[in-house]
Amino acid sequence: MRKTLYKLVVAGAALTAMAGMTSCGFSHEATHNSNLAQTEVILQKANYRIVGTVSAESEQTYVLGFGGLSQKSLGQAAMADLYKQADLVGTSRAVINVSICYKNSYFTPLLIKRKAIASGTIIEFTD
Repeated sequence: MRKTLYKLVVAGAALTAMAGMTSCGFSHEATHNSNLAQTEVILQKANYRIVGTVSAESEQTYVLGFGGLSQKSLGQAAMADLYKQADLVGTSRAVINVSICYKNSYFTPLLIKRKAIASGTIIEFTD
């Protein structure tokens, strides 16, 4: 009887420890256009070509709910890195179809990691 109880306690402790080491993650896509840099491009004729894609991310860790950036500034930091990586200065290029994806990872109720991933398509005008 004692041996069975001991095995149940050890198994319960092991399951509790394993459950405490898992993490959960949630993500959502920003479906509204809240970018600060809004460029209107009218593509009525084939005067452009797709150069490639670009993406950038910004990440922040929160302990006990305290951390650095708000969700809005986390997305803006990812957008700033996106435009820096696109290297648009002095060219006839633009970034289109820009979207931001927010991912939250919960390691414990005390430790949360947030990430904003911005992505877009680079086009170059030929005329």
